[in-house]
Amino acid sequence: MARQQISEKRFWMQRLTKTSFRALHILGIVGAGGGILLSVEKSLWLNYWYLAMISGSILMLWEIIRDWRWLIQLKGVLTLGKLGLLCLFVPLASYKPELFILVLFLSVIVSHGPSGLRHYSIVHRKQIDTKKEIKG
Repeated sequence: MARQQISEKRFWMQRLTKTSFRALHILGIVGAGGGILLSVEKSLWLNYWYLAMISGSILMLWEIIRDWRWLIQLKGVLTLGKLGLLCLFVPLASYKPELFILVLFLSVIVSHGPSGLRHYSIVHRKQIDTKKEIKG
């Protein structure tokens, strides 16, 4: 199946949009993470938490719509694992800093790991190629 080419204008719009969402996500993570790690009153960092969750959800949805196989690649599986760890903030509230640090480490592995690791399919047990990514 031939890959569909997109116009340069559309490419740049998609790239800038994704980069903007990623920047908002990082801002949210930094604000919420600072509050969590420094035990700051929740009301002071809660808006950053919302920003991180909304922007992260949009980025995740972007990837799933682009190519559903993202869900079976390590980058998708680890992202879903991070969401699971975030859900543990409620029953394991006293371990929020430790859980946050673990989520942060997984994020670095997903973002900066070699493509062979990120694109490894847990179903196929090998690296699989997906549709061309719009970096950002």
